[in-house]
Amino acid sequence: MTQALPPKPPARPDRVSLWRYVKLFRQDILSAQPARLYRAWMAEFRTPFFRSFLVNQPELVKVLLKERPEDFPKSDRIAEGLKPLLGNSVFLTNGEAWKRQRRIIDPAFEGGRLKDTYPAMRAAAEAAVERLKARQGLVEIEEETSHAAADVIFRTLFSIPIEHQVAGQVFSRFRDYQRSQPLLNLAAFVPLPRWMPRFFRRGTRRNAEVIRTLIAQLTRERMDAIKAGTAPDDLATKIMTTRDPETGSTFDTAEMVDQVAIFFLAGHETSASALAWALYLMALYPDWQEKVAAEAEALTDESFASVSKLRVSRDVFRETLRLYPPVPMMVREAACPEQFRDRGVPKGAQMVLSPWHLHRHERLWENPDGFAPSRWQTENGKQCQRDAYIPFSAGARVCTGAGFAMVEGPLILSMILRAFRVVPVAAQAPVPVAHLTVRSKNGIWLQLARR
Repeated sequence: MTQALPPKPPARPDRVSLWRYVKLFRQDILSAQPARLYRAWMAEFRTPFFRSFLVNQPELVKVLLKERPEDFPKSDRIAEGLKPLLGNSVFLTNGEAWKRQRRIIDPAFEGGRLKDTYPAMRAAAEAAVERLKARQGLVEIEEETSHAAADVIFRTLFSIPIEHQVAGQVFSRFRDYQRSQPLLNLAAFVPLPRWMPRFFRRGTRRNAEVIRTLIAQLTRERMDAIKAGTAPDDLATKIMTTRDPETGSTFDTAEMVDQVAIFFLAGHETSASALAWALYLMALYPDWQEKVAAEAEALTDESFASVSKLRVSRDVFRETLRLYPPVPMMVREAACPEQFRDRGVPKGAQMVLSPWHLHRHERLWENPDGFAPSRWQTENGKQCQRDAYIPFSAGARVCTGAGFAMVEGPLILSMILRAFRVVPVAAQAPVPVAHLTVRSKNGIWLQLARR
């Protein structure tokens, strides 16, 4: 019997009017795209306002992200939708401002720091399992993975659990923000004058203001603790005390609020998305679920070294990131005229890199829409991992927390499946849509039973 494929949103008809496309785009970025993008090496989209090029050819992806990243800076138009929350964070800046931010942030995630954060990460995973014991039965798992991922961020960044009053408020407001604000704001693609106001869905700006106010409170408290010599040795302390090796400067409070906002978005929102889809896939493919559960017995050893034994869980999580990359599209901008695949790319054109399409590209991957964690041991899987797999971006702008995520994801997945058996709810199959990350339209519902 052929196993069912994991859920994939339907593609739109190949040709639609601009206004129909706008309507579809506002509803969901993924289903607004035509099926041909899963085979195209490059596709051009023209409107009266802008030209964009979706790039799938591995050689061109490499040019944009690895070989010439300064010629293709992050598009300012992405900032249009995210600036209320992220300000001038490292996710949105370019040039010298971005380089300075990375020089200060990167040391916090280097070498032994991951090992240092593991006890906090494990404590958050154990807390998630305990919460689920009280919720077993029918569970909306996205809500639970959001809770767990937020707990990891607060424990590793500020040494406080999600039950902390301020942490809980940030988490609550962020859930509202996530549902109201898409990753790409369509109006951002229309080159409006900077003085013209940008419009957001109801509640977006207010939620962003509250989140930033709460983060500012935590940041000021930590700065006071650093001055008093009482600050814990966590990620926030490391980042706030690291000086730029070139200028000697540190982040001030306002800059740190911007960075904490993106740590929360990148470290919580993306991990929550990937974990929820991983648990759904385990419910859909119980043979793999049992392999992960059996392997998870290695976690009776609480040391950081035990994570290296989670090989199946890591392959499952990697495959989840392929099928449901949390950030489905990234946009760069051509800083000068280019010629790609015999097409003229004008200065200012939007260059769209879509992990969603690249990871399912029919001319690159074997069984592109299937769930096959064992693919990472095949020649095709190894080649595609090098050339066509960018869940954390690539090159100079690769996600600082990629290594962090690849410990957190398999760890929490394994600990949940060691404690529970998960079963899909047939009448409520999830439908992938893109909000800030790839989520399910109506949540991901699972039946949980204690092992």
